[in-house]
Amino acid sequence: MDRKTFESQKPFAGEKKPSMQRRCVDNDYTARRIYMVTMVTEGRKPLFGCVMGHSEAVESSPEAPRVALSPLGEAVREIWQTIESHHPEIKVIALQMMPDHLHAVLFVTKKMEKPLGKVLLGVKQACNQAFRRVMPVGVVAVAQQHAGRRRENGLLFARGFNDEILLREGQMERWLAYLKDNPRRLLMKRENPELFRVQRGLVYAGMSFSAIGNRFLLEKPLKLQVQCSRSISEEELKAKTDDCLRAARQGAVLVSPAISRGEKVIMRAAFEEGLPLIYLQENGFTDLAKPGGKRMDACARGQLLILAPWEHHNEKLTIKRGQCLALNEMARAICEG
Repeated sequence: MDRKTFESQKPFAGEKKPSMQRRCVDNDYTARRIYMVTMVTEGRKPLFGCVMGHSEAVESSPEAPRVALSPLGEAVREIWQTIESHHPEIKVIALQMMPDHLHAVLFVTKKMEKPLGKVLLGVKQACNQAFRRVMPVGVVAVAQQHAGRRRENGLLFARGFNDEILLREGQMERWLAYLKDNPRRLLMKRENPELFRVQRGLVYAGMSFSAIGNRFLLEKPLKLQVQCSRSISEEELKAKTDDCLRAARQGAVLVSPAISRGEKVIMRAAFEEGLPLIYLQENGFTDLAKPGGKRMDACARGQLLILAPWEHHNEKLTIKRGQCLALNEMARAICEG
């Protein structure tokens, strides 16, 4: 859908609902692009296999994190890996099967006659055929009955898909690393369930937050707010960084939304050193949210607590001055609480 059509239909669309499956309005899904696509099974059922190993095992170890695919998982993987034979203009760069979902990095090498969504609908239909062929008759019958009762339900996969478009330098490397790390991240969540469960309505210092991470950091007796003026000099920033890191090494928990450059520098230095941090963020959490990248490891170590005072939004919004002031005031109240 182009921007003009989108804007003309907005008044009739009704209330906007949160969704990770909304297509990019201005993108031509028939054009040459690279995407990361995610599909989940209907009801998040672990039909594709099970994750095995230990999150801390080295890659060469027999206990390294991995997914042992079920017969259905093997069949679905084969279908995805042979997309190119049916659609020569699409190359599968990477595929990561997980128990209840999959990620694929797809390269549309040239202009297509049909948009990507139509191609992926065909892939889903092929996977549905594999589902009917591989799974017991009773399981298939129940799934078909469930899908038939509600239009928003799928058979094997849930309706729709999530896509990200390659736009920035370094994005591909991050995607590939994320796909490869998926089994380890799932094991970390299972080994440390309390650290990765989104807790709603966490009340502290008279304020309510959603939280992920080590909530016991709030009980530490010494918490230090990290707040820097945007006009801080390099010399002043170095001195403040040294003071904050020294305090954290002695047991203080650093607390900040890390909005200004100086705050980012100090919190990043403390993070890299493995010091305890409470980070406040403007965007809230979905029910299945989990920390990205190194933050997940930091949560598993008990080093990090992420607090969000407001609801989640899918849109990328520029933080407002009033929100910045509010987050810094929350950080102050947490340190005094």
